[in-house]
Amino acid sequence: MACFKTTPQEGVPREEVAAAVAAESSTGTWTTVWTDLLTDLDYYKGRAYAIEDVPGDDTCFYAFIAYPIDLFEEGSVVNVLTSLVGNVFGFKALRALRLEDVRFPLAFVKTCGGPPAGIQVERDRFNKYGRALLGCTLKPKLGLSAKNYGRACYECLRGGLDLTKDDENINSQPFMRWRDRFGYVMDAIEKAEVETGEKKGHYLNVTAPTVEEMYKRAEYAKELGAPIIMHDYLTGGFTANTSIANWCRDNGILLHIHRAMHAVIDRNPHHGIHFRVLAKCLRLSGGDHLHSGTVVGKLEGDREPTLGWIDCMRDSFIKEDRTRGIFFDQDFGSMPGVFPVASGGIHVWHMPALVNIFGDDACLQFGGGTLGHPWGNASGAAANRVALEACVEARNAGRELEKEGKEILTAAAKHSPELEAAMETWKEIKFEFDTVDKIDAVHK
Repeated sequence: MACFKTTPQEGVPREEVAAAVAAESSTGTWTTVWTDLLTDLDYYKGRAYAIEDVPGDDTCFYAFIAYPIDLFEEGSVVNVLTSLVGNVFGFKALRALRLEDVRFPLAFVKTCGGPPAGIQVERDRFNKYGRALLGCTLKPKLGLSAKNYGRACYECLRGGLDLTKDDENINSQPFMRWRDRFGYVMDAIEKAEVETGEKKGHYLNVTAPTVEEMYKRAEYAKELGAPIIMHDYLTGGFTANTSIANWCRDNGILLHIHRAMHAVIDRNPHHGIHFRVLAKCLRLSGGDHLHSGTVVGKLEGDREPTLGWIDCMRDSFIKEDRTRGIFFDQDFGSMPGVFPVASGGIHVWHMPALVNIFGDDACLQFGGGTLGHPWGNASGAAANRVALEACVEARNAGRELEKEGKEILTAAAKHSPELEAAMETWKEIKFEFDTVDKIDAVHK
């Protein structure tokens, strides 16, 4: 079942538009054809079964459409999206169309591979429990040599982070070819593990111009002993993503997923695909981490809808909850969950809110909030580690993190000069902008 936010052309009846969307996204075309008589069309066609007003917006309506499961190839997110968001989005009778939510039946879910490992298996491999994972995107995004990149990685990991990562647009450029980067990064991981006694990792981005090249890079990462690799699932495509997820499952490697290009698809509140749908599709296609927004950082995302799609990433069963933008009950059965990754414009002052919003099963990634520390990368990492553990301890003691966050961090900083310096550096940094894509109940 699917929910479309539908904006018809002026003068076109709602029922006519809803029926046209159902037909074009399933069996229909613009006229009656004689080959309709060669199949059981009533069985295969999609049906618009409900129409609802959009709260606060008279220009559009919700069209709810049900599809027979036999319209879709087993285990193929690609096939589902080709139907639901295919030619129908170019209909002249529509001014705009947005896929708000999809309910995948359990029978379809069980045909999908899902995350290569999942939350619990990843915790077991890294031997990290009772808190969120701490990460960092290495900066500058582009321009570092492979050796300097490895140095930055090492400093972050020895300072207290669990993971570091390639940014989405690090592939294999003239200034740093992928094979050189992989080697220096693995040297950094091994050195940091010896010094700290902790398991460490780095998301090696294997996204490539071809699937064949992607596999080559993944195989080399495996040879080096890398515990986790990375893929840009939207720019790379769902076919490539499902393929690399299957490879990771077969080879015992974790898979971090970046959502580069998502805002092109999901940010317009009237046209495109909502991120909650993209998140569900990624869970089915396969990935152990997925960038999910931060609520408090530099990127788009209000609290309630963000919590809604985080539930879709982690939970086995998600109930309909319009206050969080969830239009359908969703049963993922025994499919493992995906770590939501909070990344983008966050620093130590955000830690109380992040721990409160995301809980333990998340990865909190501080790029500039680590590398921008005035004393260097290792000190930035130490500041984040101390802040996280202080907030977890306070939460476990029953304190209200978002009300008492300043006091919690100030107390911890008395024993951590690195945290004290970080708090002073970023005390005035805020990202207070209105959200473009809100829950429809608050649209005006």
